[in-house]
Amino acid sequence: MSMYITCLDMEGVLVPEIWIAFAQASGIPELKRTTRDEPDYDKLMRWRLGVLREHGLGLKEIQQVISTIDPLPGAKEFLDELRSFTQVIILSDTFEQFAQPLMKKLGWPTLFCNTLEVAPDGAITGFQMRCPQSKLTTVKGLQAMGFTTIAAGDSYNDMGMIRASKAGFLFKSTDTIKADNPDLPAYEEFGDLLAAIRAAMD
Repeated sequence: MSMYITCLDMEGVLVPEIWIAFAQASGIPELKRTTRDEPDYDKLMRWRLGVLREHGLGLKEIQQVISTIDPLPGAKEFLDELRSFTQVIILSDTFEQFAQPLMKKLGWPTLFCNTLEVAPDGAITGFQMRCPQSKLTTVKGLQAMGFTTIAAGDSYNDMGMIRASKAGFLFKSTDTIKADNPDLPAYEEFGDLLAAIRAAMD
């Protein structure tokens, strides 16, 4: 009998992309770039922080936008159902300071992510990654603890954990990523992903 843990990406899978929502709300279109466009997360984040500095925007402005974001339709019900038959950890490259309001709306699932360095005036001065390749490293750590992992995500930075897991799925991904990974089952609907996870556990 395997002990399963399902690892899910957050943005694009359970909630809309935070930076895209912020780009729309702030009227700064270049902030729409995500890990779907730039696989190097470190480079992407440094670039984003530069754009924020240029526009004099800090944590408060981003948190105001995040408080208006709702999870994707059906995400909370999907998570509730999933957590009724397997442990679930959300593995995200986002930051605690961004994710808090969204976790509340999702019923406080377990989230492993990163943290921002914020100056007293609210300017975001840097960021602290939890560990290198955090999603893959976490999945390997869980496996070392005796768990069998199942993983789902939508972006380049999810590939490590998806490939290292017993079963891995693309969810609401891009045509390019799907074409690059033709062997990975790809789903668009929560019900289909739920059924695939259940089947992988049988």
